Amino acid sequence: MELVKILVVSDSHGDRQIIADLLSRYVDDVTAFCHCGDSELPMNDPLAAKMTIVKGNMDTAPFPNDELVVMGGRRLLVTHGHLQQVNQGLLNLELFAKSRNANVVMFGHTHQLGVTMDQGILFINPGSISQPRGQYAAIGGTYAILTIDGDHYGVDYYNRQFQPVDQLRFRF
Repeated sequence: MELVKILVVSDSHGDRQIIADLLSRYVDDVTAFCHCGDSELPMNDPLAAKMTIVKGNMDTAPFPNDELVVMGGRRLLVTHGHLQQVNQGLLNLELFAKSRNANVVMFGHTHQLGVTMDQGILFINPGSISQPRGQYAAIGGTYAILTIDGDHYGVDYYNRQFQPVDQLRFRF
C-alpha cells in the first residue's frame, strides 16, 4: 500500500494568500489538498481547481456540500460540518460518515482543531488557518497533514509558518 499524505485546511475566510502559500510549499510533498469549507474563494479561482474543496456556510460559490474521495484504500469524506451541526457535537457527523461508509472525515466550521477516532472512523478538524478559536487559538492558525500508511494514520498539525506543533502529533 502506498504512503498517502493529505494536507487538510479549513476556514480561510478569504485569506487567499495563505492557501496559495500552502499549495506552493507542499506541491511536491503531499498527495492531495483538501479544503473543508469557508474558503470564500470564487468557483473560478485557479486555486480551487487544485484542491478538493467543499462549501461552508460563508461560501457563496456553488462548491459541493461534501466530497467522498478514495485514497490509500480509505474512503475520505470532506465536509464543512455546519449541516451536521458540529458545534453541538459529532453525533450527526458520525451518522453522516456511516451513511457514506467513510473511514476518515475531514471537517471545519468550529475554527477549533481536533482529532479523534470513534467507532473506527477518524475525525479531523484542522482548525481555522485564518481565524482560530479555542484552546489552541494562540498558535495563530493551523492546518493538518494526514498520513495514511497501510492500516495506520498520522495526523500532524502545523502553524501558518509551516512549522510543526510538537504537542499536536497523533497516531492511530
